[in-house]
Amino acid sequence: MDALGLARLQFAVTTSFHFLFVLLTLGLVTLVAVAQTRATLSDDPVHARMTWFWGRIYVVNYALGIATGIVMEFQFGLNWSGLSHYAGDVFGAPLAIETLVAFFLESTFLGLWIFGRDRLNRWVHLALIWLVALTAYASALWIMVANAFLQHPVGHEERDGVLRLVDFSALLANPLFTSAFWHVVCAALTTGGVFVTGVSAYHLVRRTTEVDFFRRSLRLGVVVTALAAPALVGFGVAQFPVIGRFQPTKVADAGAGAAGLGLMVQIGLLLVLVSWLTVPLLLRDRVLRLRFVLHLMVLGIPLPFVAAIGGWLFRELGRQPWLVYGLLRTEDAVSEVSRDGMLFSFIAFTAVFVVLAVADWVLIARLVRRGPVDEAVPLSPLVPAL
Repeated sequence: MDALGLARLQFAVTTSFHFLFVLLTLGLVTLVAVAQTRATLSDDPVHARMTWFWGRIYVVNYALGIATGIVMEFQFGLNWSGLSHYAGDVFGAPLAIETLVAFFLESTFLGLWIFGRDRLNRWVHLALIWLVALTAYASALWIMVANAFLQHPVGHEERDGVLRLVDFSALLANPLFTSAFWHVVCAALTTGGVFVTGVSAYHLVRRTTEVDFFRRSLRLGVVVTALAAPALVGFGVAQFPVIGRFQPTKVADAGAGAAGLGLMVQIGLLLVLVSWLTVPLLLRDRVLRLRFVLHLMVLGIPLPFVAAIGGWLFRELGRQPWLVYGLLRTEDAVSEVSRDGMLFSFIAFTAVFVVLAVADWVLIARLVRRGPVDEAVPLSPLVPAL
């Protein structure tokens, strides 16, 4: 494989890894916010304990996801200097907003939420978790604005051989942005719902003493999944006419990306069907007596992640051979790095991501197996004695 192939493979691996962290982060923070809202309104200790149990898992995933994002950012300068030179003025604008506004605000609000427990007014503390969620989705919004520009470049003009931003509003009105963004939002909510459902089912299968805790968590996960999954499919389908108009060869020429699309669609429809069949079983807690169904919920945890990778590969591979569709070919954007240098970069980056992913899964698995702790136990440190 030549340097170009290695650069593409490296970016595919690292963005896929990072995307998995992002999905779970966005999904979990929403469910944590819902649990804390119910706890604040009702003074229910079970919902308060749910907030901190799922909150610990969220914070671990968020922290390691940040590490993967920072590592991934190095690739633009190392491997794709042609993109920065040719389209950096346009492509870099939403990325800068994402970093300076959404990311820093999200981290600040999250820090206040973590260390403000039992120190801040409960309504202020509740507002903080919703601000964390809002800024997290704002971060995803600006990332999708930047990606939509690569898919369908708008709001620019070419001067002296490079692109200059002339209409920022056009980036937000990009037809390849709107449905794609809401598709990602629903994918994150579905992922969070399936994860909470599966973990709750895992404890119920083990005949935990925390039956009421995980019964309520399972109900929350199933309801969120049942609401988000149909919207996920709907926003996915809504993109096909737009893709057909602006990227007519994408489906026909996508190759492996088309296979990923098929897998994503099948899993999406399956999640819609299963979640809606499960909702009636929540009445009188009938689902708790169906151990086979609970086992299936545990096995279903990876499905949204697999579907997300399939959809992401379709979106990205289908754009080839263009990095900026119709303007900059991928082969013209790669940095002047030797094959050996690119191979070393690929091995190093992949190793770092594997270590971070394994660390994330190990830490989350330990928190999951431990189960909920007493609500009075401080959130900080978040992961004591792992």
